[in-house]
Amino acid sequence: MEPTHTCFLLTGTNLGDRQSNLQKAIEELNRLTGRVVARSAVYETEPWGVTGQDDYLNQALKLETVLSPHDLLCRLKIIERRVGRKPGTHMKPRILDIDILLYDDRIISSPKLRLPHPQLLRRNFAIIPLAEIAGHVLHPIRGCAIAKLVSQTGDDLAVRKLVMHP
Repeated sequence: MEPTHTCFLLTGTNLGDRQSNLQKAIEELNRLTGRVVARSAVYETEPWGVTGQDDYLNQALKLETVLSPHDLLCRLKIIERRVGRKPGTHMKPRILDIDILLYDDRIISSPKLRLPHPQLLRRNFAIIPLAEIAGHVLHPIRGCAIAKLVSQTGDDLAVRKLVMHP
């Protein structure tokens, strides 16, 4: 039996039915990558690093998987395309973006994958939802709990928790 790994992902969307896009991402993750075992609230966030775009919905997810980090990344790209992401939309409006924030306590630096996510500690839209479900988890490089790193991003963009109605 293969070992199970714990990963934390961030999903984001600012096109179409944003809530539906996040839900479809969870369904596809459960089918193709492993099992989503926890999820943060959904947060509405201003676009980071660009202007002139609609706000995003973001959600952090805890995933249990037997996939390697690189195999997981490949599956995430498949899921993004299945939900409707078009190629060449980096830093542009998109139906779905899925980033690996943490994978166990691994530190990886390869041409296609860097872990922990290199921008995590600079982005409120990523670290605030992550802290909700993984506040106690230690950042593999900083050696500090994620919850303690929230105040150190230097990011002043708004992150608003949405109240979802059933």
